[in-house]
Parts: sequence; structure tokens; C-alpha cells
Amino acid sequence: MKSNIQWFPGHMAKAIRQFEENIKLVDIVFELVDARIPYTSINPEIKRISKDKPRLIILTKADLADPQKTMQWIKYFKDQGIMAISIDSKVSGVRKKIETIANSILKDLLDAKADKGFERKSIKAICVGVPNVGKSTLLNQLVSKRSAPVGNRPGVTKGQQWLTSNGKLELLDTPGILWPKFQSQKVGEKLSLTGAVRESSYHSDDVALFALSFFKQTNPNAILNRYHLNEADLELNDPELLLKITEKIGMRDDYDRAADRIINDVRKGKLGRFTLDIDVSEAENED
Repeated sequence: MKSNIQWFPGHMAKAIRQFEENIKLVDIVFELVDARIPYTSINPEIKRISKDKPRLIILTKADLADPQKTMQWIKYFKDQGIMAISIDSKVSGVRKKIETIANSILKDLLDAKADKGFERKSIKAICVGVPNVGKSTLLNQLVSKRSAPVGNRPGVTKGQQWLTSNGKLELLDTPGILWPKFQSQKVGEKLSLTGAVRESSYHSDDVALFALSFFKQTNPNAILNRYHLNEADLELNDPELLLKITEKIGMRDDYDRAADRIINDVRKGKLGRFTLDIDVSEAENED
């Protein structure tokens, strides 16, 4: 029987409270979601707290996700009235792209302020998302090496800091935030497989079995090639397949270590690009 995956330590509750306090200080919310789980990594707490505040959904790690599925999810978000973009934070040009889109989203607000005689200053944004979504990598792109925390501002608390990006963006960084209870076991498995949940909160064999089941259905050749299997091995049930892979990669019967290897292979893209949130229509039916 699979164990339930839940994780909501005290610092998560504190981070949510800080987000609630600081939302009034910003013009826009930059919500980072993992392009491999663009719907699953939408934090319902962020959606609730943001309310009517403009949001830009940024699909990170797009280089690891199925590009066709990424485009489908971007369209889904836009159909919901939320601007969304995908990025590979390691590629140059990300800062200009985000600045341009943020200005576009806030055009009416900025024009209205200008009409009232307010000087057009930098855009204030808060960066939020689940843990390990790639926020630090993105901030390194947005913030030049010579930039320093703005400081002397409300919201500069432990784990949060204001950063400036070429004087055009002021960014409030926040810790990664999960929500109190996952909607289903599958949500927990997806978040665990992509690295949003700390390892002590799940059993690696459960998550590896979830990964094997997914790739058997969507890209069986990835498993065959990576672990030197033959097609007959794919007829094994998932636990037997895990044991077979354990043997093939020279770990004898240490299936826990083999499970960790499979999880790391998936996260590093060794089994190819993939998107766990496959069916956009399922999300549309929930809305």
C-alpha cells in the first residue's frame, strides 16, 4: 500500500503569511510553475492570496518538458485570462522577455498613474512558486551581478528580500511554498518526482514506480534504452520492472538505491523531455 505524501512544515505556514502581508506592496505576481507539471504546481494558496492582482505565470524548466504540451498549457492559461510564458532560465534574453510582458500586462495601470501625474518608476513584482521550481536560477538572470537588495522596505524579512533588475523591475523574492494538503496521491507523486517535495517526505520506491508507470505508457523506449532492457521486460508489472532494472544497473537487490537512480535520471532529463500533466481537457473540466 502506498504511503501518503504530505508536507507542510511550520516555515511553509510562515511563508504563506508573509506572502499575504506583502501582496499589497507589489504591482504583479510572477508565479513560477514547473513546465513538466504546469497545472499540478499551481499553488491554490497563491491563487487565493493573489485575488485580483495581475499575474504572470512563468513555466520554468521548459528545456526538460515536452514542447508541444508546453504550448498547450500556455494556451490553456491564456484562455483562463492569465498571461503565461515558458522559459529556459539558462538561456540569455529571459530578463528582456519578462520585462516586456510585465509592462504589457500592467499597461493600463501604468498609463492611469501617468495621467494622474505619478512618475513612472520600476515595476514591483513578487516571485512565488513551489520549492525547487527554478526561482533562484531565474532571479540570477533577472538581477545583474552588481545589483544589491533594495532594503529599507516592508517585507524584507528572513527568507525574503527585495532585488532590483536594471532599475526596471523590483523583485521580492520568497521561499518556495507548498500548500497544506495535496488534492490526491497523484499530485504528491508528481511534485515528488520533479523535486518539489523533500526526500524525507516520501518513499523513493513509490515515486520510482510512479515514474516507471508513466514512461511505460508514454515513452517505453526511454526505459528500454536507458536501462538496457528488452521489450519483454515491459510486460512485467511495475514492482517486477523495478527489480529488473535494479539488477540490470548492477545494484543486485538494492531497489531503494535503484529507485533513487531512476528518480534522478528523470529529473535530469536522462529519459528525455516529458510532461506529467498530459491532458489539458481534465484541467478545463475542473475549472
